[in-house]
Amino acid sequence: MQRKIDLNAWDGQSLRKMFRAASRLLRQSVPTINALNVFPVPDGDTGTNMLLTLEAALERANLCPNHSCSAVAQAMAEGALMGARGNSGVILSQIFRGLAQEFEGQDHFSGKDLARALKRSTELAYKAVSHPVEGTMLTVLREASEAASSITSSNDELLKIMERVVQEAQNSVARTPELLPVLRESGVVDAGGQGLYVILEGILRFLKGEKLPEEHEVEIPAQVAAERASEETQYGYCTEFLLQGEGLRPDEIRQNLAQMGESVMVVGDENLVRVHLHTLDPGSAISYGTKLGTLKQVKIENMDEQHQDFLARKVLPSSTISMIAVASGEGLTRVFESLGALVVPGGETMNPSVKEILHAVESAPTDEVIILPNNSDVLPVAHQVRRLCSKRVEIVPSKTIPQGIAAILFFDPERDLETNVKAMQKGLSSVRTGEITTAVRSMRYKGLSVKEGQCIGFLDGELIAAGENREQVLQQLLSQMNAEKYELLTLYYGSGVSPAELDNLSQLLRQWYPNLQVEILLGGQLHYDYIISLE
Repeated sequence: MQRKIDLNAWDGQSLRKMFRAASRLLRQSVPTINALNVFPVPDGDTGTNMLLTLEAALERANLCPNHSCSAVAQAMAEGALMGARGNSGVILSQIFRGLAQEFEGQDHFSGKDLARALKRSTELAYKAVSHPVEGTMLTVLREASEAASSITSSNDELLKIMERVVQEAQNSVARTPELLPVLRESGVVDAGGQGLYVILEGILRFLKGEKLPEEHEVEIPAQVAAERASEETQYGYCTEFLLQGEGLRPDEIRQNLAQMGESVMVVGDENLVRVHLHTLDPGSAISYGTKLGTLKQVKIENMDEQHQDFLARKVLPSSTISMIAVASGEGLTRVFESLGALVVPGGETMNPSVKEILHAVESAPTDEVIILPNNSDVLPVAHQVRRLCSKRVEIVPSKTIPQGIAAILFFDPERDLETNVKAMQKGLSSVRTGEITTAVRSMRYKGLSVKEGQCIGFLDGELIAAGENREQVLQQLLSQMNAEKYELLTLYYGSGVSPAELDNLSQLLRQWYPNLQVEILLGGQLHYDYIISLE
C-alpha cells in the first residue's frame, strides 16, 4: 500500500526522509557504482565515498531537534562536509551546502525552492573543484538543475519537478561518454554522475510513495546524541581479523561493516575474508563476524592511545611545522612515521574523511601544518580541511605514495613554512611512480588490450602495460619508465606478495639494471602488488 504524502508539508522531517530513502537506494547500488572505474582496477570507491558522505549528513540530521527545513538542511550540510570522502563526496557535500543556503530561515520548502537550491549547489560544486571537467558528476548536477529551473515557471509541485530532474539526470549520465573520450574508450559512464542519479531517483521514489529497502530507525535520546557528538574527536579501535567460512559475500560484509565504523576494508573470496575497520565498538564487528564463520588473527588496537603516544614520540623538536600524510599499509605507515609525519590511515578504497584529516591537523602540536594527500581523490578533501582549520595549513599536492615520500625528503625543520612547501613541491617532480595490480574487467585503452585477471601496470596514473604475470608487467613498466636513466629504484610490495617471489624479483632487477641501486621494502598495501619509485 502506497503512502499518502501531503504535498504542502515539505519541512525538515520530509527533507530527512527524502535523503534517507536516497541512502537506501544508494547502498544497494554501491558495488555497481564502484565498478564504473575508467581503468579496470580493483579499488573503485566512488559509490562507497558517496554513501559514507550521505550517511554522515543523515547522522548529523538525526541529531537535529528542530524540524524546520532550514535547521535540518544546515545539519545535513555540516555532517556531509565533515564526512566528505573523495572528490565525489566533496561535490555531494556542496549539494547539501546549497540546500542549507537556499532554505535558510524557512520552516518549509516548495518545488521552486528545491530548484533554486540545486542551482546554488551547482555553483558551489563547480567552485569546490580546482579544475572542473565536463562529462562528470558536475555535468549531471548542472543539467539536472537546469531541468528543474526550466519548469518552475509553470509548476511548483515537488513531485513533477523531481520527475523532470531524475529524467534529465539519467539522460545526462548516458551522455557522459560523449563528453569524456576516456569513458567512451573504457565502456563506462561517469561513476559520480551515476551515484548522483541514484540519489535523485531514491528521492523521487520516496515522493511517489514507492517501497524502498527498509532500515531500522531508532529515536536518539538527547544524552546519547550529546555523547555521539563528543565521540567525533575519537579515533576508536583499529579492528582486524580473518573470517573463514562458506559462501561468504565480501561486498555484503563490507556494506554491513560500513555501518559499524570507518576506513572499512574487506578483501577475499567466499571462503576466506580479511577485515579491517576503525570503530568505537569493536565488539559489534567481532559479533557480526562470528555469525558468519570462524575468526582468526583477531587484533584490536586503541588508536587514541597510539595517536597520543605518537604525538609525544615523533614530532621533530626543532620544527614549528607538523606534517600529515595519508597512507595505508603497515610498511608505508612506518616509512612516513620514520620521516617525521603523522599518518592518517587511508588511500585506495578507504579515503579518509574531512573529519579524520581535520582531527589530525588539530591534534598536531604545532600551529603550522603541511598535508600530503598521496592520492588524487584525497586532494579535494585536504582542501576542505584547509578551509575549515584555524591553523595555518598548506597542501603539497602529492598524488602517489612515492611523490609523498620524495616531497617529505625535501623538508627541512630549520626552514619556514613557505620555503618548505616550495621545496617539497619541487620534490614531487623528482620521482616517477609505477603501480602493478590485477584487472577486474576486460577493456581496450589506447591500443592496449587488457583481459580480466591479467596483471596491469600504471605509469604516473596512466595505464601502459598488461601481461600474464607481475614479472612480465614490471619489466614492461620499467622499460617504458627508462629506469636505466635513474639512480634509485624503490619497490614497495603489497600484502599478497610471497617471500619467494621477492627473492626472485630482487635477482631479476639486479640483472636487468646492474647500475641501479635497488631497495625492496614492505609496503603492506592492499590491491596493488607493487608500488615503484624511480628517482
